[in-house]
Amino acid sequence: MRAGASLILTASMVGMFVMANYAVAADTPKQEETGKSIAFDKTKGNCLACHAMPTVPDAVAAGTIGPPLIAMSARYPDKAKLRAQIWDATVANPQSVMIPFGKHKVLTEQEIDKVTDFVYGL
Repeated sequence: MRAGASLILTASMVGMFVMANYAVAADTPKQEETGKSIAFDKTKGNCLACHAMPTVPDAVAAGTIGPPLIAMSARYPDKAKLRAQIWDATVANPQSVMIPFGKHKVLTEQEIDKVTDFVYGL
């Protein structure tokens, strides 16, 4: 085989290998977002910017603007009220500085449900 043909064949095989790996990566499902991952995500919930979560070991550098998120099921026996608070805190308190995550479409309905489940368990 001539050197030029060998080089073309090698480049072709490398290209096929790269494309095959790309296809596998594209088909790999994105890791499921949990309420915690959304709450900790600085581009989404970002709860730690304002709230401490004393019972969550990896909740570091938490803010002090909002109340600590602890004993939430005792504070919100009706989980729907907690969800409503996350959706738009200004309904219950017009002076609230909390972002209306649902009203302003910062989070989707499903993301709000997941964050509510996570926070309710704290």
